[in-house]
Amino acid sequence: MSGLFKPATPQAPLAEQLRPKTLDEVVGQAHLLAAGKPLRIAFTSGKLPSMILWGPPGVGKTTLARLIANTSEADFIPISAVLSGIKDIREAIERAELTLQRSGRRTILFVDEVHRFNKGQQDAFLPFVESGLITFIGATTENPSFEVNSALLSRAQVFVLKALTESELDLLLDRALAVMTKNINITAEAREQILAYADGDARRLLNFVEGLFNASLAAGISEIDADFLQSTMASKMRRFDKGGEAFYDQISALHKSVRGSNPDAALYWMQRMLDGGAEPLYVGRRLVRMAIEDIGLADPRALEICLNACQTYERLGSPEGELAFANAVLYLAIAAKSNAAYMAYNQVKAFVAQDQSRPVPLHLRNAPTKLMKSLDYGKEYRYAHNEDEAYAAGEQYLPDGLDDLKFYEPTSRGLEAKIRDKLAHLHELDLQAKAKKK
Repeated sequence: MSGLFKPATPQAPLAEQLRPKTLDEVVGQAHLLAAGKPLRIAFTSGKLPSMILWGPPGVGKTTLARLIANTSEADFIPISAVLSGIKDIREAIERAELTLQRSGRRTILFVDEVHRFNKGQQDAFLPFVESGLITFIGATTENPSFEVNSALLSRAQVFVLKALTESELDLLLDRALAVMTKNINITAEAREQILAYADGDARRLLNFVEGLFNASLAAGISEIDADFLQSTMASKMRRFDKGGEAFYDQISALHKSVRGSNPDAALYWMQRMLDGGAEPLYVGRRLVRMAIEDIGLADPRALEICLNACQTYERLGSPEGELAFANAVLYLAIAAKSNAAYMAYNQVKAFVAQDQSRPVPLHLRNAPTKLMKSLDYGKEYRYAHNEDEAYAAGEQYLPDGLDDLKFYEPTSRGLEAKIRDKLAHLHELDLQAKAKKK
């Protein structure tokens, strides 16, 4: 009798059913997993370093971490930076210490979305990574150079995972169809649109296919074609089809529309990205870059408006946050343009990289001690506030031998027009001061 009420075992989602059990079952990432490649070598050698797995969603970061743990027979502790805090980190470390004491097994601590942890939380891992208690594996969709502490980053190898190619997604779709034992056919046109929608994301592909099959069963059809996709899954399909631009082409179109001062096109491409499923804060970060790269000091308010838009989205979410992005993109498009600061930075970066390490001129050095003063540190330094126009005309600020170096050339647009005039006036004062010295 009790058997009548025995709960049915829930079926695992398709993505979980197809999760690889061995390295050879992994689809994609051949640049890391093929014979002789870095991760394959780490797997087979058994000498696993702490690492950061960096790549877009749905490319196998969590799967690889689990396979690493299984291959090395280590204890695997997964935590999510979205849901966890210092307490969870402390509990994971305590478990790792206990595992080592009882069985001698090592622990792999996997932190998903590691970029969501703040500096203090990331610092908490350092002593245990250094002592070898844990092998740290962090997964992130964000550039670890910006989002992971330099101290933690220096103790881990960064492996860059790539979005799956269409042929790799096609292979994965075949595996999904083999598991979905229903007698349902997918036309070539529908298949092409499904692969385009997945956009390199295996998880997105499998979740979509699973929902699509459930919808076809409910509709009682035996063939999934393009019309069925549009009629039943239109809200999910968006416009990621072969007739539209690729995702990164849309980013390029947005950036170039802003640079070209076309507010309508900029607004259109921004909405295409949002409608196509782009992460809104990713769009916000692109707008911040445009403000820095293409507008710069011609209108410094542009950067402030973009940063405020990102903050607005973080606080209010959709749709108010997206409206803030609309305001920002329109402002960027109509703002005065200048890449002078961007070009100046690239030039000085290249110059410093190839130049020698030049000493700071004595008159610019700080002199907090008697010894330093006796060595002429700070001697003859001219305090600009005490000079006419608060400018020490003719003073040297670059290292010896670089007096005539020039990187920044302001344009005649926006605020930079005033900056250009001011720098020209100051340059004239310098020439007059040098002429007097002669």
